[in-house]
Amino acid sequence: MNEYSILQLQKLMESRKLTSRKIVESYLDRIKKLDENGPRLNSIIELNPDALTIADNLDTERKVSGPRGLMHGIPVVLKDNLDTADKMMTTAGSLALLGSIPSKDAFVVEQLRKAGAVILAKANLSEWANFRSEHSSSGWSSRGGQTRNPYALDRNPCGSSSGSAVAVAANLCAVAIGTETDGSVICPSSTNGIVGIKPTVGLVSRAGIVPISHTQDIAGPMGKCVADAAILLGAMTGIDSRDPITDESKNKSYADYTQFLDSEGLHGTRIGVIRNLFGFDERVDAIMEDCIVTLQKKGAEIIDPTDVPVTKDLWDPEFQVLLYEFKDDLNKYLRNLGDNAPVKSLEEVIEFNEQNREKTMPFFRQDIMIKTQEKGSLDSKEYIDALEQCKKLARTEGIDKVMKENKLDALIAPSGGPAWLTDHVVGDHFTGGSSSLAAVSGYSSITVPAGYIHGLPIGISFISGPYQEPALIRIAYSFEQATLVRVAPDFKPSVEIS
Repeated sequence: MNEYSILQLQKLMESRKLTSRKIVESYLDRIKKLDENGPRLNSIIELNPDALTIADNLDTERKVSGPRGLMHGIPVVLKDNLDTADKMMTTAGSLALLGSIPSKDAFVVEQLRKAGAVILAKANLSEWANFRSEHSSSGWSSRGGQTRNPYALDRNPCGSSSGSAVAVAANLCAVAIGTETDGSVICPSSTNGIVGIKPTVGLVSRAGIVPISHTQDIAGPMGKCVADAAILLGAMTGIDSRDPITDESKNKSYADYTQFLDSEGLHGTRIGVIRNLFGFDERVDAIMEDCIVTLQKKGAEIIDPTDVPVTKDLWDPEFQVLLYEFKDDLNKYLRNLGDNAPVKSLEEVIEFNEQNREKTMPFFRQDIMIKTQEKGSLDSKEYIDALEQCKKLARTEGIDKVMKENKLDALIAPSGGPAWLTDHVVGDHFTGGSSSLAAVSGYSSITVPAGYIHGLPIGISFISGPYQEPALIRIAYSFEQATLVRVAPDFKPSVEIS
């Protein structure tokens, strides 16, 4: 199934050259070869024991009544913080939740099953979606161990949707679901050479997803190409009574985003360049300059610079908001699990980690969790002020302002730098990125492969306002088709510098 797109797989199933069962078998064999043995990517945390049965049933249905849609029979990997009411656990990578099997699917999972997708497996992740310690190693969890970058195995896959990104990049599945609070879809997608969409908060339900922040959390599609990500996004949307914010997506969402795939979609667009998010790596800047030339050749008008200077002030208020919301949201999630949850509160999670520190904290502690436990309620003035500051900086004085003043269709910035060496002593070595603007505002963004540095992928991010996924998909697809830079990983032990 190497590098097959969803559309290619559908054509092969339509012509009866393949079945969903054969596709699933092929991915399971590849997982065994590459993830469990071979280079040991460690991206899959648990296989769905019912995947082949589901595929068989969908094959029968295809013969009798035809496919439900483009996701019919397509294997999907889920990040292990999406609830599945099946034989798989949902643990957010934590041993504290080992054995937890929710009684109800996450709404996103319900939608995927309705669309005919095969839930193939759960993906490893940065434990608790990377909200446990400021010294963490992305892609590491106490349940799943360290996920490895398929382009250079000693390098980090970024996170927290590490396993989802690696599984897609290494062709262990067709597509995957990740989640993002700030950068957790965009960074691993960029670092592993794939496409990732961070939807507008409200477009996709958060119900049944292990939370960090009800302000910023969102699930997003990850695929090898824009078309695959667009197909998967359409299967994820829908209004959900369990997550009232999805009411805001009424008449703003689509069940089919493939209608926006236009290879000439850049013609006549106005693209702003966020120059103040450049400059952390001259090699990344050089790739971005090539991207700008491509955008212009495809008919885009470039407004350069279009700085958003408030980005430097986002970190502190955002972190305060996340500390408060993590405590409140996680406690609600664990209470809703009832008897299915081995731990009932954040306080019990912290206590579990302390009692099992040799297994749960061999490399880094839980300083973020301790800070969040010390916070008060969401009525606290500190929280209310920080939340208001976030909205002001990211929206009013950020994306909203520059988009309106410059009459832009989208903004661009580097998604991040090349993958750093995995370091369990010091932790992650982030060099730069652009995810916070879209994350804190709750707006839409998409990353697309843009180039390579010593064989390590670099992505470009297209950012826009709320519910602008159609415009971003059109722009990103046009850019992708003009460049087609993605190269499949070859699982080198380390970077080869000639």
